[in-house]
Amino acid sequence: MPGLRLPSLLTVLGLGLGLAGPSWAAPAFQATVLSIGDGDTLQVRSGQQRITIRLACIDAPEMAQSPHGQQARQALQLRLAMGRPVTIQPQSIDRYGRTVAEVISDTNINLALVEDGLAFAYRRYLGTCDAAAYLEAELRARRHRLGVWRVPGGLTRPWDFRRGRRSARIPDGTT
Repeated sequence: MPGLRLPSLLTVLGLGLGLAGPSWAAPAFQATVLSIGDGDTLQVRSGQQRITIRLACIDAPEMAQSPHGQQARQALQLRLAMGRPVTIQPQSIDRYGRTVAEVISDTNINLALVEDGLAFAYRRYLGTCDAAAYLEAELRARRHRLGVWRVPGGLTRPWDFRRGRRSARIPDGTT
């Protein structure tokens, strides 16, 4: 298929075969960081293709969970400066069409964010990662009261925060 880059071809094949779930993973590929959206989303370029990456197996606080969402985003920006080369290890495609992946720079960025207390291990989606490593990293961050673990009484988990926001919507789209 002329003009199709490797990640897009694999994405199309994976989706077409119904393999976008946890058992499907494309080969790792090299990319360059273009931008950071929030604490668990970034854009990269591989060849001529722009790809939105959702960090696998973690969930960072939402930007509306101030200041924790901003702190997670800033930490990701510091670790992954624009133009930085990274290795993307795809695991699936989410319902928004984003590539769900572990991002490797000098280290596994996803795991580092959990270890630093800037994101939670996303238990619902740990099946594609080294679950024990993510849970141990979260336990260490909690023990040392890093990042989100400093909040007295605990920070609302991002998945619960999103669910609460969805349930607060009125059918006409207002909140």
